[in-house]
Amino acid sequence: MVTGLLLLHTSPVHVPVFDALRDRDHPGAVLRHLVAPELLDRARAEGPESVAPALLGLLAEAGPGPVLVTCSTIGATAESLAPALGAPVLRVDRPMAACAVRAGARIAVLAALESTLAPTRELLAEEAGERPVSIVTHLVDGAWDRFEAGDTAGYLARVAEAAEEAAVSGADVIVLAQASMAGAADLATVPVMSSPAPGLAAGLAMCSAC
Repeated sequence: MVTGLLLLHTSPVHVPVFDALRDRDHPGAVLRHLVAPELLDRARAEGPESVAPALLGLLAEAGPGPVLVTCSTIGATAESLAPALGAPVLRVDRPMAACAVRAGARIAVLAALESTLAPTRELLAEEAGERPVSIVTHLVDGAWDRFEAGDTAGYLARVAEAAEEAAVSGADVIVLAQASMAGAADLATVPVMSSPAPGLAAGLAMCSAC
């Protein structure tokens, strides 16, 4: 039976993004989407660990197979549930982080949500291992308000502007911490790293039946 790759999102905006990436880079791959915005709301209010029981329940009900979690805030919590779930779980930003720490020592992290900053910093430090890296985090002021208001163009423009500012400050690598930021890469005049494309490729690599 082909179960495909399960993608867990905390916003419905990610569904067409990952479907488009699938169609472009992995035609024929089977993706299943599960959208649970309440998980992000709780994680922001009570901490990422607070969503573990509900997250485990949702993933168990969704059926067997590998899981790709597209929310950076709850990514580490989700990965920790893999043994209990009995299936591989990957946070979407891990492949990007692995690439970032190989690309340069001075890494700037841009996020629209404060709750994303610490998990992304911890992930980059984990992937760096013994590599000496300097990680500077930046909260992109006003960006999330635009996202929540449905102003996607304004949101991405603000993120692209922040990327330009980070480049001026001397960063070797600019990381877009949230999957929703990926479209800013097309607006910025400086190179940035985003998570959806490498994350989806790694997720599908876990899924031999996809």
